[in-house]
Amino acid sequence: MSELVTSMREQIRIGVDTGGTFTDFVILKGGKRSTFKVPSTPEEPERAILEGLERAVAEIMTDADRIREVVHGTTVGTNALLERKGARAALVTTAGFEDVLEIGRQARPEPYNLSVTRAAPLIPRHLRFGVRERVLADGSIRTELEPGEVSRLFGLLRRARVESVAVSLLFSFINPVHEEQLEKELSNLGIPISISHRILPEHREYERISTLSINASLAPRMGRYLTRLRAGIEEYGAGTGLRVMQSSGGSISADVAGREPVRTILSGPAGGLVAATRVASQAGFERIITFDMGGTSTDVAVCEGEPQTTNEARIAGLPVAVPVLDIHTVGAGGGSIARLDAGGALRVGPESAGAVPGPAAYGRGELPTVTDANLLLGRFAGLGLLNGEMSLDAGRARLAFERLAGEMEAVGRKPVTVEEAALGVLSVANANMERALRLVSVEHGHDPRLFTLVGFGGGGGLHAVTLAAALRIPRVLIPVDPGAFSALGVLLADVIRDYSKTVMLTIEPGVGRTGIGSLAENFSVLEELARLELGGEGFSGDRLRLDRFYAIRYRGQSYELVISAGGDPVESFHRQHRDRFGHSDEQRSVEVVSVRLRAVGVTVKPDLRSTGSSRRGQRSQGAPSSVPTPFTTNRVWFGPRPSRVPVFKRSELHPGMHLLGPAIVVEYGSTTLIPASWGLTVDRQSNLLLTQG
Repeated sequence: MSELVTSMREQIRIGVDTGGTFTDFVILKGGKRSTFKVPSTPEEPERAILEGLERAVAEIMTDADRIREVVHGTTVGTNALLERKGARAALVTTAGFEDVLEIGRQARPEPYNLSVTRAAPLIPRHLRFGVRERVLADGSIRTELEPGEVSRLFGLLRRARVESVAVSLLFSFINPVHEEQLEKELSNLGIPISISHRILPEHREYERISTLSINASLAPRMGRYLTRLRAGIEEYGAGTGLRVMQSSGGSISADVAGREPVRTILSGPAGGLVAATRVASQAGFERIITFDMGGTSTDVAVCEGEPQTTNEARIAGLPVAVPVLDIHTVGAGGGSIARLDAGGALRVGPESAGAVPGPAAYGRGELPTVTDANLLLGRFAGLGLLNGEMSLDAGRARLAFERLAGEMEAVGRKPVTVEEAALGVLSVANANMERALRLVSVEHGHDPRLFTLVGFGGGGGLHAVTLAAALRIPRVLIPVDPGAFSALGVLLADVIRDYSKTVMLTIEPGVGRTGIGSLAENFSVLEELARLELGGEGFSGDRLRLDRFYAIRYRGQSYELVISAGGDPVESFHRQHRDRFGHSDEQRSVEVVSVRLRAVGVTVKPDLRSTGSSRRGQRSQGAPSSVPTPFTTNRVWFGPRPSRVPVFKRSELHPGMHLLGPAIVVEYGSTTLIPASWGLTVDRQSNLLLTQG
């Protein structure tokens, strides 16, 4: 009997995604899935999570149940980086290279701007320290790191009262002996030490130093946050089962996330992309554009089968060279604040009302937001949020928009109604999000007409069809539980660790796979480390997958393509280069810059094929008909005049049902707006498929 109880306890897994407005929960108990939201607590993010766990215990779990694992998508690192509220960090590098962080690259984001103002480096000059040592490009040591030099550095760091240290020495990825020496001595400072050959053992000094500086800046704050969170959830039996979502699409243990927080800066959006690719694949769509609209921002990405990663991301203008899912973020969400700029033009975002005070409709804010505009235009169907758990203050939202309409009227010198102002706000917000979608699709050579738009997040369903129509995307997929989709995604993600080693091997034309064969030993070393680290987390045998890759470029190029090690990688490189850039040269020498290993600890996935998910008690029973019946109607503004629009409960939409717009579909955590000339079909997985005509 005790074994049976233990088995039942092991079935409870919880996914948590902390957003700017709400913190979302997905609870997996056996084969059932439950979701709910609680308001985020930005000053103490762990407080909202603990409140949600308490609610899960009270409403969903029984006395016999215990939480086996919590997987968390977090914005702690993201917000600290965006707001420049990281720790007082120091940079230690080879003497003479202290200013690499400030010099950066020759490429400029605004080449024709003679008055450009560059952002200040993350670590100021007086906290950047050089040490006399030198490792050459072949790994040989030209200048030894003397004990006296280490003692001098130790004293400087102690007097500077730094909270964290980044150590990135020249060519340490070839020979790390001096970094290891510094790591041993500086650990006596009792503060986090970020070591480049452990976090990013690759060439390119600027990107490596930038990545390490970000990590050092975030490590103290992330470490303290995860320590508090683990302490809070230990009473639920999940203190050692806390994982954190990485930007690369896989989760890592809380211990690793605390040491290497740079890997978590796109944690939440990564979860949404992982879930979208899996759900869309089961629905029969491999080519998708994801549209995740939350309270503070909107995240978009293009995916053809598998999510694409990049080692060339820039977050808050800073290079991040660890693997990151190729996601573009724009400051447009439900909480984005509308205002007139100095020239009288209407602007929406990137400033957000966040969770506190939130949109005016939430009862505390006073500024007009996108959420307030949707409310005033009838797009919430005259209902509150979260199945009525959260009421909306339409009067307060109207006051906020009356002020905005008055300002617009003064500029334009003609009357502006509240509804016209709200339509204007949505038009500007949609234009911001449309630009983001064009950036990841059209500007990268993708034809949107060949894709499916997957809309999720609290606001995704309200705006998805308008954006799809603007880009001529033929269909929109709204998954089950779209409001908590990123929280589902972190549970779908495998445990992933990325390893790499710079090799700089030149391969002459015609040699191909024969020349690459000498690199097998490098993979063996990385695989041994991967088996050791993931084995410690319980992954081995068929639950451990090791994927080999090469980073290859034409000799003389600055950047490389990542190629699978299967088959002939050189031939694959030529083909991928031709597909990506329109040309290739098989007679040109190529250079293998680095070998890369992705170690995947395969997790147990929930079954998404069944139709019965979502909040407890939400889905009704009974034999479905092909045409659903609306439960009410509401006045909705699509233009200058309102229309009476039917409103449907998603819990009453069963596979095979059809309806034509205009219509509104309401559910816990999200609302879907279907304009005229668009129709809806419910597929076998209970996704809503919206198509035109």
